[in-house]
Amino acid sequence: MRLGSGAFAACCVAIEVVGVAIFIRGFFPAPVRSSARPEHGVETPAPEPVAGASSNWTKLPSPLFSKVVIVLIDALRDDFVFGSKGVKYMPYTTYLVEKGASHSFVAEAKPPTVTMPRIKALMTGSIPGFVDVIRNLNSPVLLEDNVIRQAKAAGKRMIFYGDETWLKLFPKHFVEYDGTTSFFVSDYIEVDNNVTRHLDKVLKRGDWDVLILHYLGLDHIGHISGPNSPLIGHKLSEMDSILMKIHTSLLSKERETLLPSLLVLCGDHGMSETGSHGASSTEEVSTPLILISSAFERKPGDIRHPKHVQQTDLAATLAIGLGLPIPKDSVGSLLFPVIEGKPMREQLRFLHLNTLQLSKLLQENVPSYEKDPGFEQFKMAERLHGNWVKLHLEENHSDVLLGLGTKVLRQYLGALKTLSLSLSTQVAHYDIYSMAVGTVVVLEVLTLFLLSTPHVLCRKDELDVPLLSPVSSLLFYLLFLVLSAVHVLVCTSSESSCYLCSLPWLAAGGVMVLVAALLCAILSALIRMVVDSTLLKKSASHPSSGWSEVDLLLLLGTVGHVLSLGASSFVEEEHQTWYFLVNTLCLALSQETCRSYFLGDDCEPQHRFHVEQECVDILACTRKDSTSYSTPEPDRKGKGVSLSETKGSSKWWAVLASPWLVLICCRLLRSLNQTGVQGAHRPDFSHWLTSSDHKAQLSGLAALSLVVIFMLVQKGCSLVSKAALALGLLGVFCYRAATGIVLFPWQPDNKSISNGSALSRACFCYALIGSVPVAAYIVLVTSLRYHLFIWSVFSPKLLYEGMHLLITAALCAVFTATNQTRHTRA
Repeated sequence: MRLGSGAFAACCVAIEVVGVAIFIRGFFPAPVRSSARPEHGVETPAPEPVAGASSNWTKLPSPLFSKVVIVLIDALRDDFVFGSKGVKYMPYTTYLVEKGASHSFVAEAKPPTVTMPRIKALMTGSIPGFVDVIRNLNSPVLLEDNVIRQAKAAGKRMIFYGDETWLKLFPKHFVEYDGTTSFFVSDYIEVDNNVTRHLDKVLKRGDWDVLILHYLGLDHIGHISGPNSPLIGHKLSEMDSILMKIHTSLLSKERETLLPSLLVLCGDHGMSETGSHGASSTEEVSTPLILISSAFERKPGDIRHPKHVQQTDLAATLAIGLGLPIPKDSVGSLLFPVIEGKPMREQLRFLHLNTLQLSKLLQENVPSYEKDPGFEQFKMAERLHGNWVKLHLEENHSDVLLGLGTKVLRQYLGALKTLSLSLSTQVAHYDIYSMAVGTVVVLEVLTLFLLSTPHVLCRKDELDVPLLSPVSSLLFYLLFLVLSAVHVLVCTSSESSCYLCSLPWLAAGGVMVLVAALLCAILSALIRMVVDSTLLKKSASHPSSGWSEVDLLLLLGTVGHVLSLGASSFVEEEHQTWYFLVNTLCLALSQETCRSYFLGDDCEPQHRFHVEQECVDILACTRKDSTSYSTPEPDRKGKGVSLSETKGSSKWWAVLASPWLVLICCRLLRSLNQTGVQGAHRPDFSHWLTSSDHKAQLSGLAALSLVVIFMLVQKGCSLVSKAALALGLLGVFCYRAATGIVLFPWQPDNKSISNGSALSRACFCYALIGSVPVAAYIVLVTSLRYHLFIWSVFSPKLLYEGMHLLITAALCAVFTATNQTRHTRA
C-alpha cells in the first residue's frame, strides 16, 4: 500500500497518541473515591447490626477525647525516636514510649514521600494519586472529605501553627493560625521558633479543641547536612522538650474536663541517608506515630513494642476519637489499641463503622468486590455482630456472649486489615502493565519513523507501507498468540487491577493486534533497508554523501534536548534550551550560506543545488519554504547552478539576511515576556508595553502589526475578502479600544496561513521531531516515578507532551487533508 509521507506521519502519530494514552492511564491510576461527596451533607450513620430485633444505637458514638494536639515533625524518621538517637536526645519521649500511657507505631508512608500528599494522607485517610494534581490545578484546597472538614462541621475550634501548606489545603478552617514558609531551607531555627512562641499562651487557654503544630527545622537540617549531622541531636532535644511541655500542660488541664486528652507525635515522611526524601526507601517511608493519653493505662511490666501500621490509619483513629464520621475516601483502619479499653459493645460499634465504610468504598471502586476476601469477612462479621447484639439486648451475660464477642472482634479486625490492603494496593501502585504496553506502542511507532526517514527525505514523497504482507504472515499470528497469552497471564495472576485487564476482550485484542502488526511492519522495514543498502553498494549511480554541519547540529540538538528532560531544572526552564538551540541553528545556517555564497560551491561539492539530485537536502527544503525562492534552472547538461553564480540576486540577499533577521526576532521575543520559574518576576517588554504610561507606544505597535498582517494576508484574496479582512481587523481594533487596553485598539488575528512549497515532508519531519521527546520522556518518567519532583515537574511535563502529541496528530491530519484537496483540484 502506497501512502504519502504526510498521510503516513498522520497515521503513525495517531497510533502513538493511543500508546501515550494507554501509558498515561497506567501512570495516573484512577483514585479510590467515594461517590458521596462532602457537599452532599452529613449522612446518617449506619445503625448497629441486629438479628431479629431493633437496636437503639443509631447515632455516632461519643468522643473519646476532649482535646487533641497533633505535633507533626517534618522528616521525622522512625529510628530518630525508637533508635539510639531517641534514647540519647529524646529521653522524655523514650520514657513515654517504654513506660508511659502511650501506644507506639511505625507508620508507613506511601511514595511520593513529600509533604503535601502526606498531609492529605494523614487527614483524609486516602492515598493521593497523581490525578489529584490535575483535579486541584486551579485550587490547592483539599477537596476530598477529611478530618479537618468534619471537625469544623461539628463545631470544633481548631488552631494551627507551622508549615503554611496546611493553610493552603484547609483555608478558613482554623480560628487561629500562623503559617511559616518552607522556602528557606537553610533556616532551621526561626522556622521552629515561630511555632513554639505561641505555645505558652495557647496551652493556658481552654477555648480550643484541636491544636496542630508542624515543625520544619528537622527537615531543613536533613537537606543541609544529612541525618548524621550533629545538628540532628540538638533539634531532637528541642522537640523532646516541646513535647514534654505540651504533655504536662494537658495532664494538668484534665482535672477540669470529663474526658482525657490525646497527644499525637508523628512525621509526614522520613529521611534518606543523604538527607533527602521523595522516593520509597525504608528510611523515607518509615515514620513514628505515638499516641499519648491518660486513657491508655499501662500496668507495671507491660512492654509494648511499636507495631507497623499505615499512615492512612490515623484519619480513622482521629475521627473516632473526636466522635466524627470517618472520611468517606479513607482506606485506613482504626488503630485498635486506642479503643481496646472500652466496653465490648463500643469496640464492636467502632469496628463496624470503620469496616462498613471500607466495604462501601470497595463496592464503588472494584467491580468484583463480592469475591474480595475482606468483603466476605465483613459480611460474616456483620452477621455474627447481629447475633451478639441480640444476646446483649436480652441481657445475656453468659460466657457464650463473651466468647462470641471475641470472635466477632477478631473477624472485624481481619476484615479491616484485608479491606485496607486491597484498597491501598489499588491506589498506591502504578499500573505497570498498561505503562509497558503504551511504551511498546510508542517505541514501535518511533522505530517506524526512523526506518522510514531515508525513504521520505531521499526519495519520492511516497512510502510503500507493508500492511498486507505482515498481517498475512505466520509471524503476525504467532506474535498475536504470544501477546494474548501474556495478557491472559497478567490479568489472571496479577494481584493489582490493571486498566487493560478491565477492558472488554475485543478491545484488549485490538491492542494486541496493533502491537503485533507494528512489530511485523518494523521487521519488514528492516529487511527492506538491508536490501536497499545492498543494492546501493552495488550501484555506482548512488554515491554516498556525508553529513553536513547543520545535519549534525540538528541531530545533536535533538539528542541534547531529549537528555535535558531528565533534569527538573531544565524542564522548568525549557525555554532557555530552545533559545540556545534556535540561536545556534540560525548562526550555523548563516555561516553555511555565507560560505557557499562567498567561497563558491567548490568547497562544499556535496551541497550543490541539483534539480535531479536524488536525495533532497533538508536544509534546502527549509530555505525554499522559508524564503519562497526558486531553485535555479539547470542547464541542458544536467549541471546545477552554484550560489556564487547568482551574486547580485535580490532573492539571495534575502537568503543571506534571513538568519540574522531570525536572530533579531528571537532576541526580541525573548525580551517580550519573561517565563519559567527563576526569571518570571523580571521586567520584560510586555510589562513595559502594558503599563499605563506606555499605552501610546502599545497602540502604535498594535496598529502597525495589524497593517503588516493585512498586507501579508491580502495577497491572492478577492476584493470582497480584502474588505472583509479589513473590517474584521477594524472591529477587533474597536473592541480593544472599548476595553481600554489601547488608545486606538487592535487585536491580531491569530489564524496562521499555511503556504503549502514540500508539505508532506514537513508533516513527516514535524511528527518525527515530536515523537522523539515523547518516546524518551515516557521511559524517563517511568524510571523517575518516585522522584521528589515527580508531582510538580515531571508529571505536568508528561501531560504537556501528551497534549502536544495530540495537537501534532491533528495538525498532520489537517495538513495532509489540505494537501490532498489541493492535488485533487490541480
